[in-house]
Amino acid sequence: MATSPPRVEEGRARVHGRDLFWKRFGRPGPGGTAVVLHGGPGATHDYLVPFADLTAHGFEVLLYDQVGCGRSEVEPDVRDYTVARDVDDLDALRRSFGLERFHLLGSSYGGMLALAYALAHPEPLVTLTSVSGLASVPLTVREMRRLKGELPAPVRTTLEKYEASAQYQHPEYLAAVLEFYRRHLCRLEPWPAPVQYTLDHMSEGKYLTMNGPNEFTITGTIRDFDVTDRLREIRLPTLVTAGRFDEVTPTVARSIHDGIAGSELAVFDRSSHLAFWEERPAFFDRVGAFLRCHAIPSSTRSAGP
Repeated sequence: MATSPPRVEEGRARVHGRDLFWKRFGRPGPGGTAVVLHGGPGATHDYLVPFADLTAHGFEVLLYDQVGCGRSEVEPDVRDYTVARDVDDLDALRRSFGLERFHLLGSSYGGMLALAYALAHPEPLVTLTSVSGLASVPLTVREMRRLKGELPAPVRTTLEKYEASAQYQHPEYLAAVLEFYRRHLCRLEPWPAPVQYTLDHMSEGKYLTMNGPNEFTITGTIRDFDVTDRLREIRLPTLVTAGRFDEVTPTVARSIHDGIAGSELAVFDRSSHLAFWEERPAFFDRVGAFLRCHAIPSSTRSAGP
């Protein structure tokens, strides 16, 4: 039987002096609210729209653009873009929505941010889900270098040529980067329009400051981020997901799974970094089942900021 599309609302919340754009799907249901964090750092929420599928599992879904991203307000000083700032913004945002307890999911950098939030503010969290996320940037970089080494020789040669002179915007270099992305970021052809929109609207200031010129050249301020040794502090029901061909490889996912006692691991065999697009039904069946096992009896949020 066909189901009607979920209710969609959007607005802005004033958080630490900046307006953050948010969008939510559905109504508070038996499962509570799932907050989903986008990646980048510097992406937009748009590529996460498949997470609205969780409304069919009884959850309200809240997406937002982090400060400096998408339709949220930018900071004039890029030094204000930090993991700590994003953690503080998330906590202020959930308070503005009156979320006393909620499920937290994060994609890519959002998964890293979710881990950082869980370490700083475990009390309001019911569950934690890392979607192709990372606990260690150094490990992730090593794994990405391994994937680069498996590219066809002409692609590797082009990457090495322009990286040696830091010509990261040369058309030939960008074409070679795209080959990596088509193997390890999203294997669908063509890319879904919301994915392309997000890639076309990356926040240059935030991405270059925190990450670097591309996904596998991480030279920004997060380059030394590593909370692997602190994962044992997380005592929440946790699901860790990855794609078999993921740029944030299953090895990275297993390092999180091994670090969080009792966590669950799901690797999607036909996916790269965006399993929620590449294997959408299977992905949300798995995530929905996990969240339903830890549903909140009733949602505790206000009408919104």
